[in-house]
Amino acid sequence: MLLGVDVGGTFTDAVLLDGSGVHTAKVPTTPREESTGVMQAVEAVLGRAGAAASDVAVFAHGMTVGTNALLEERGARTALVATRGFADLLEIGRQDRPHLYRLCAPKPAPLVEDELRFEGAERVGAEGVVEPLAEGEAERLGAAIEASGAESVAICLLFSYLDPGHERQIAAALRERLPAVHVSVSHEVLPRFREYERCSTTVIDAYLSPLLDRYLGRLSEDAEAAGLPQPLVMSSAGGVAPTAEAARAGAWSVLSGPAGGAVGAGLLAKLSGDGNVLGFDMGGTSCDVCVVEGGEVRRTDSREIDGRPIQLPMVDVHTVGAGGGSIGWRDPGGALRVGPQSAGADPGPACYGRGGTEPTVTDANLLLGHLAGDSELAGSVALDAAAAERAVAELGRSLGLDPLETAAGILRVANQEMVRALRVVTVERGVDPRGFALLPFGGAGPMHAAAVAAELGIETILCPRAGGVLSALGLCASERRRDTARTVMLGGSELTAERIASEVGAMVAETSAGLDEGAETRIVYQLRYAGQAFELPVPGPVDPNPAELIEGFERAHEERYGHRDPEGEVVLVDIDLALVVPGPTPRPVAVGEGGLRRNSRPVHFEGEWIDTPVLRGDPAAGTEAEGPVVFELPEATFVIPPGWQTRVDQHGTIIARFLTHGIGAKGTMG
Repeated sequence: MLLGVDVGGTFTDAVLLDGSGVHTAKVPTTPREESTGVMQAVEAVLGRAGAAASDVAVFAHGMTVGTNALLEERGARTALVATRGFADLLEIGRQDRPHLYRLCAPKPAPLVEDELRFEGAERVGAEGVVEPLAEGEAERLGAAIEASGAESVAICLLFSYLDPGHERQIAAALRERLPAVHVSVSHEVLPRFREYERCSTTVIDAYLSPLLDRYLGRLSEDAEAAGLPQPLVMSSAGGVAPTAEAARAGAWSVLSGPAGGAVGAGLLAKLSGDGNVLGFDMGGTSCDVCVVEGGEVRRTDSREIDGRPIQLPMVDVHTVGAGGGSIGWRDPGGALRVGPQSAGADPGPACYGRGGTEPTVTDANLLLGHLAGDSELAGSVALDAAAAERAVAELGRSLGLDPLETAAGILRVANQEMVRALRVVTVERGVDPRGFALLPFGGAGPMHAAAVAAELGIETILCPRAGGVLSALGLCASERRRDTARTVMLGGSELTAERIASEVGAMVAETSAGLDEGAETRIVYQLRYAGQAFELPVPGPVDPNPAELIEGFERAHEERYGHRDPEGEVVLVDIDLALVVPGPTPRPVAVGEGGLRRNSRPVHFEGEWIDTPVLRGDPAAGTEAEGPVVFELPEATFVIPPGWQTRVDQHGTIIARFLTHGIGAKGTMG
C-alpha cells in the first residue's frame, strides 16, 4: 500500500493506493499544528480502506510548513556570516525591480536583522585566496554568534563555490561550539555563482531548517507511534527524500506541496491524454499552475518566493492568491478584487458556518448553484447558504450590486487571476496554450476549469476522479530524488569531454551517499554565449561530446530567440545533476465505480439560470454526458457549461471536449 498525505491551506488530503484502486480522505487543516491534521487524514483514509497502518509500505508527505513560515516571516532567529564588507548583501540585492514604474515599492525586509550580520576577515577571488582567514577568526565569530542568541546561522562567503576552504573552517568551529544551533553553508546548500542569489538561498535554508526539523521530528514520532513507516518528504524538485535529509535542508522543500500536484498532473497526463497538459491546482488558499510536456513537468533552477530569490532546482510552478477561500473586497478605487487574502481553514468561508463573515470564492460558487446547499465537505462541513448570501450581499452593497451580480463578479475576477497565471507559464514563454489540455485539480479547480479553458482557447479538459486530492496521489507516485548543481565556467579550450566528465564524476560521488545502487543519473547543462547574462538548459548524457552540447545550445538559442551566433564562444556555466530512483507507477482506478445518484438543480451560466443534471458519486468508465452537467465527485465538483461533451475513461478521468460555439466559447462564466 502506498500512502500520500498533502497539507493545504484549508484541507489536508490523503490517498491510499492498493491493488483495488484509490481510497481518499480530506480533513480540515490544523494550522497551529499541521501534523495533527496529517494523522487525522491518515486515520480517515485507513478507515475507509479497511486497512491497518502496518499494511502501508510507503508514506510520502507534502507540506506547506516552509512556505507558510517564509511568507509569514516566522522562521528561526538567523545570523549571517559574510566576507568583510559584504554583510549587507541581502539589503543591497540587485538593481532591477519587479515593477518598473513603482519607484517607491518596498522590498521585503531581510530575514537577518542588522545586529545578526557578522563579517569574517577573509577574501577569496576568482583566481583563489586573496586574504587568508585571520587566525582565531572562526573562534571570534563563534563567540559573537553565541552572545547574539541566534538559533540558526547562514555562512556565505565570496567565491566559496570555487574554494570552500574558509567556509569549512568557520562552519566546523561553529558546529563544535554551538551544537544546538543549525548551520547552513552556501557551498553545501548549492555551490553556484551569483552571490546575492546564493546568499539569499543559504539564509532561507538556515531560516527554515530549525522549524522543519521540529515539525518533521513530531511527525516522525507520530508516525512511529501509529505503526506507519517513516515519512518520505516531497522536495521542491519533485522527488521524495527521507525525513532526516529534508529536515537538514529547509530551502529544498519550500515548494513541497505544489511539487506533489505537479507530479500527479504528469502521471494523469500520461494515463488519460497525450502527456501535454497545463496543470491547474486550485485549493483553498492559492492556485498553482504548471506545464507538463510528454508527461514530464517543466523545471527551473531559480524563482522568487515573496520577493526573495531561491536558486535551487525545482518544478516550475507559478502561484497566485486565488483559491476557494480567497476573499472578495472593494479596493480604494471602487473595483472588485479577489485575494490574495484568504479565509483559510479557520474560520474559513462564511458558508462553513465557523464564524467567517468575509465573502469568498466558495461562497460565490454556492450562491450560483455550482455547489449544492446540501453538499457536505471534508470534516463534515455543512454549507450554510444563508451565511454565504449575507457575506456576499454586504460586499455587494459597497459596490452597488445585488448578491447574484456580486457572486458572478467574484468568480470572473478570480478566473482572470488564474488565466493570467497560466499565461505567465505559456504565452509569456512562447508556448501556445491551445496545444494543451487543461488538467484541473484541487478542491476548487474543476469548478472553474471550463471558464479558464474558454478564455485560453483550450478545447479539452481532463478532470481526474481523484482531482480533489491529486497532490496526495502525486506523492504516492513520486521518485526518490536527490539534486545538486555547481558552477564550472568552462569555455574555449577548457570545454573538453575530459573536464566535463571530471566535474560530473565529482558531483555524483558527493551526491550519491546513502542512495540505492542503480540510481539513474539525469543531467542538464546550462550554457550561454560569452558575455550573456543568462543560460539556456540543454539535457545531455553523463559523458557528452562538447560539440554536441554546443549544437544543442545553439539550437535552443535559435528556438528561443530566433537566431544563433556562429562566431560566438559558448560557455558551460552550470551543471545540474539529479540522482533518481524511479517511484511506483500506480494506475488510479476509482473504487466503487458506477455508484451515481442523479438529480438536478438550477445553475447560473452566463447570466442565466439553467436546470442542470447533477451526477453525484463515482462515475463508471464509459459514462457520457453533455453540458450543462455537474459531476459531484467525492472530493471536488466539476461544473460543465453548455457546449461541452464529457466521457469517463478507464482510469476514472472525466474528459470534457468543447463542441460548439455557444455559452463558454469565449469570455468567462459567472
